[in-house]
Amino acid sequence: MPANKKYLTKSFHQKFAKLTAGFFGGYAISALLHVLLAFWLPDHKLVLITSIFTIFLFWMLLFIIPYLFENGWKIWGIYLLITLILYVGVYFGKLYYPII
Repeated sequence: MPANKKYLTKSFHQKFAKLTAGFFGGYAISALLHVLLAFWLPDHKLVLITSIFTIFLFWMLLFIIPYLFENGWKIWGIYLLITLILYVGVYFGKLYYPII
């Protein structure tokens, strides 16, 4: 049974924004989250080893989330804000708890 046409996105820009937010923004968030955990948790080797598996699972979850929103540009803004917050955490993690 096909989807009801009135619930599908008709705008190309919204489809493109949702796809790119899920792909690029989701990967950036999942990668930065694992790097942040590696800097702030005591055993960084364990985090980096398990990130091989969990980064893909978390990325796929973040890939699906933009399709739950009406506006694709709003989710881009949310993903960029989360990425900025995680990057600041990574920056201070490098300063206070350097791995090398």
